[in-house]
Amino acid sequence: MSEIKVNQLGHKTPKLKKELKSRHITMISLGGTIGTGLFLASGGAIAQAGPGGALLAYALIGVMVYFLMTSLGEMAAYMPSSGSFSTYATKFVDPALGFALGWNYWYNWAITIAAEIAAVSLIMKYWFPESSSALWTVLFIAVVLTFNLLSVKSYGESEYWFAMIKVATVIVFIIISILMIFGILGGQAPVGFTNFFISDGPFHGGFLATFGIFLAAGFSFQGTELLGVTAGETDDPGKNIPKAVKSVFWRIILFYILAIAAIGLLIPFTDERLLSEDIAVSPFTLVFDRLGIAFAASLMNAIILTAMLSAGNSGLYAASRMLWQLAVDGHAPKLFTKLSRRGIPIYALLATLAVGCLAFLASFFGDGVVYMWLLNASGMSGFIAWLGIAFSHYRFRRAFEAQGLDPKLLPYKAKLYPFGPLFAFTVCMIVVIGQNYTAFMGGKIDWYGVLVSYIGIPLFLLLWLGYKIKYKTKMLPLEQCDLR
Repeated sequence: MSEIKVNQLGHKTPKLKKELKSRHITMISLGGTIGTGLFLASGGAIAQAGPGGALLAYALIGVMVYFLMTSLGEMAAYMPSSGSFSTYATKFVDPALGFALGWNYWYNWAITIAAEIAAVSLIMKYWFPESSSALWTVLFIAVVLTFNLLSVKSYGESEYWFAMIKVATVIVFIIISILMIFGILGGQAPVGFTNFFISDGPFHGGFLATFGIFLAAGFSFQGTELLGVTAGETDDPGKNIPKAVKSVFWRIILFYILAIAAIGLLIPFTDERLLSEDIAVSPFTLVFDRLGIAFAASLMNAIILTAMLSAGNSGLYAASRMLWQLAVDGHAPKLFTKLSRRGIPIYALLATLAVGCLAFLASFFGDGVVYMWLLNASGMSGFIAWLGIAFSHYRFRRAFEAQGLDPKLLPYKAKLYPFGPLFAFTVCMIVVIGQNYTAFMGGKIDWYGVLVSYIGIPLFLLLWLGYKIKYKTKMLPLEQCDLR
């Protein structure tokens, strides 16, 4: 039987099982980050801002993510919870903020599942153009549901191998690219830095182009915060969370920076194929093609399919745990606190998948207008979660000191506090505000563009202020923050 704990409402609820190892949570965070943002969108980033602009934008976002991960790592190692930043905001800032962050994040991943369902059908059409989309939809749902229903360990193992495929692909790509750059492979003369300085490179389009990629790069790194959600089911969070924080960050930076540098060196940023989102001409496919790998497009298609399965798998896991924690905290129906014999929040899992499927079905009605609005609303959710992490950590450390506790008691200390969380909060806020800055240019505001880009913000504020007004909550004094 699962262990029993008492929640803040006095209800007894079973605990989740702590079966995730260090290697699992490391790969879960990596798997949540390495996907279509690297395999497909990186080419467009280089084409729009040049190799120098793309490298600068991704490096700056990478530094922000580093500070976010160290902030989350400090709190998760000290107080592991599947509610992660929702729980931390409740305890260190304001219960209304925790409520809004929790539902915001659950919604984000539930809609992401719908997006992955739609994408998998398109991926499979590459090989089977005459096949039924319904077949692939059912198979995708069956696979991710099975991995999540068996046990948290089976989820961890499946995600470990899904992520391993993506990691291996990037490593092989980087090695092959380096050998091609120096003329060792590919039968061509060394390219050197020639492609960086053609036309107006390496910073094509100037500041605004780089700023536009800076905004887009944030989406590529979303998923790193999964590390915090896994803390509640990690067998030794005080030891394994810090280890994962350190390894994940450096791997992500190396993968993204080296891969983008390699693409920029091998493919001129003026090549219009970089702007295509077709898998057959993704930058990875173009490089493998140049080496003479005949099945390069099929290979990348299979890897991107793995990325879709990984995203759906992780999305279902993260959303179900967040919904379970919301129910434990009294912010969702008590039904969702129930666990299966294997320690899985079964009703939270099924409800999340049902919402994802309903959102997917919306893509078939009204030319998919409702579906696109749902996706646009979820697009801002990851950034809102990041803002919550940075602010919660700043308050956590201040409360720690205000209550006379020695920071040396922390299993892991975030680097460069308070600069880290303040820098991450500021940069993330710039990304949020600047999402569609072009809508305000040209002398006339594009109100439709503004609404589409920023719809996630009023939805979040509605949750936050609605709870705050109903329960009359206030920001907690530092001395009253719950550090238990």
